[in-house]
Amino acid sequence: MKDDLNHAIYIRLMRRLTPEQRLAIAFDLSEFSKRLFIEGLRKLCPDLPQARFRQLVMRRLERCHNRDY
Repeated sequence: MKDDLNHAIYIRLMRRLTPEQRLAIAFDLSEFSKRLFIEGLRKLCPDLPQARFRQLVMRRLERCHNRDY
């Protein structure tokens, strides 16, 4: 029930924003989630050389890519 209330508040707040503000929030959330993903992966593979780590990140991101469009 609390989640439903939080979601309703979130939707109400988002509707007050301009499309530009909502887009900026979407970009911020996307960047934040990418940073979290990379930091978590680095904790799993702390000794992996930088070049190999970048390859791993790219392979993992490729698996997450939405190919529906």
